[in-house]
Amino acid sequence: MHDDAPLVTRMDSPASSSQPGPVPGLPDDLLRDSARRLRVIALIYAGGFLLGEASYALLDPAARAELTQFYGWGPPVFSITVALVVAALASSRRIPPARLMTIGLVFEVIGAYGIAFAAYWGVYRGLAYEPAHLEIFGLSFVAPWIMFFTIVSPNQPWRALLAAIGAGSAVPVTLVLTVAYGGTSIVLTPSLWLSALLVPYFMIVVTAWVGARVVYSLGAAVSKARELGSYRLTDRLGGGGMGEVWRAKHRMLARPAAIKLIRPDKLGTGTRESQATLRHRFEREAQATALMRSPHTIDVYDFGMTADGTFYYVMELLEGFDLETLVQRFGPLPSERALYLLRQMCDSLAEAHEYELIHRDIKPANVYLCRRGQPVDFVKLLDFGLVKPRHGSGGRDPNLTAAHQAGGTPAYMAPEQACGEVDARSDLYAVGCVAYWLVTGELVFRGRTSMQVMAHHLQTAPERPSHRSELPIPAAFEAVILSCLEKDPARRPQNAAELDAALAACETGTPWTPDRARKWWALHEPTVVAGQTAGGAHVHVV
Repeated sequence: MHDDAPLVTRMDSPASSSQPGPVPGLPDDLLRDSARRLRVIALIYAGGFLLGEASYALLDPAARAELTQFYGWGPPVFSITVALVVAALASSRRIPPARLMTIGLVFEVIGAYGIAFAAYWGVYRGLAYEPAHLEIFGLSFVAPWIMFFTIVSPNQPWRALLAAIGAGSAVPVTLVLTVAYGGTSIVLTPSLWLSALLVPYFMIVVTAWVGARVVYSLGAAVSKARELGSYRLTDRLGGGGMGEVWRAKHRMLARPAAIKLIRPDKLGTGTRESQATLRHRFEREAQATALMRSPHTIDVYDFGMTADGTFYYVMELLEGFDLETLVQRFGPLPSERALYLLRQMCDSLAEAHEYELIHRDIKPANVYLCRRGQPVDFVKLLDFGLVKPRHGSGGRDPNLTAAHQAGGTPAYMAPEQACGEVDARSDLYAVGCVAYWLVTGELVFRGRTSMQVMAHHLQTAPERPSHRSELPIPAAFEAVILSCLEKDPARRPQNAAELDAALAACETGTPWTPDRARKWWALHEPTVVAGQTAGGAHVHVV
């Protein structure tokens, strides 16, 4: 039931209130996708313009002669430069997607004029009026440019219509200017103006507007479909074997949240009876999780089930690092800091075990180190969405736990957990594995397969952490870690409170203080991060 990747997702800082808001009707992730596509469109435009002008000049001597005149090289150079500037702007993370969409609409108009001037400005220079010279009139590359841009970069229909009108005017305006000032005797008659210029581009503008309405309505439908109770899904943060994680916004409150969706097909629910049992179990466990008041347990705001049977948890967003990322990026922790973090974990687990909830998937990726207001180095224990009640808990229907026969991450699983026999001491074994990781930067056991790793947990005595770390590890602290890693649960600390007392008794040379923590965070302040768990896979998105 549990995957190995954390639901801790690194995001850019959210836009401030002074920045333009999202385009109504389009989800934020679709807006960002459109902004990313704008960069691709601009690069294609610049590359296509350069290739077209270069090939034309190579094949036509007259075209090479025109490149010596401003009317020959000016429009292409200007158009390519604008496209490259737009591509650079679209690559910047500092510009909100909504503003990039506006820049894109301006680029659509300027790009159309660039195509029109490159095709028509000066094309009749020095020519007399002849019917054959009018064959160039009609639709040009401006037409597919408008259609392509409207579909690939969706916008509100009225905004798309205004941009299409501006882009569609490029050819008529350019031809009027080239006839008036381009040194030609060509005469545009009213009938020619109407049939060859106005009507074709009017149809293109109308078609583009209809396409914009269709694309926009699809985006609005996606946004509507993503509404879960009082929350609206805005961005997909990641996914795994159990489901997906989304950033969400409350309709009325400013508080952001993260939502884990658990699809019914991922849980193997077949009959209506099994689905009803599963829903009842989820409701009871979510309610128990929401009742926990330890500040070191992830906060559950809401939960529910959609009409199609998708179960969801609404949880808080966090700012910081998970312990896996922390050690990978900054190396093993000094013992005093590891002790400081482990004791906070014990606080969360002690309350969870009182509620007869066994976590079963404690690992560095499920422990989040964050800033919570002013305090830093504040631990949040994640992944309390799909826990397992302790065996023998009174009043619990054994059918409610049938779907939880196995679970966990092999590198952090207690020996008895492989057989489905878990209790509070199984979680404490995993805490020992996390402690080992914090002070050494290495797993307790490694293997080529999960079965080999589990075999080591069952049979192999762990190497002392001090033998695998360059940092000093107090003997008392090492003894506590190794006691957690005992194969026999009876030889481990029997509960989280007992483990916390053992950790508190460990003496270190220099204690980890709030002042030291603030200095560390001042040097390594992370970007704003969305962190959320709900009993499933973890994904790291940079």
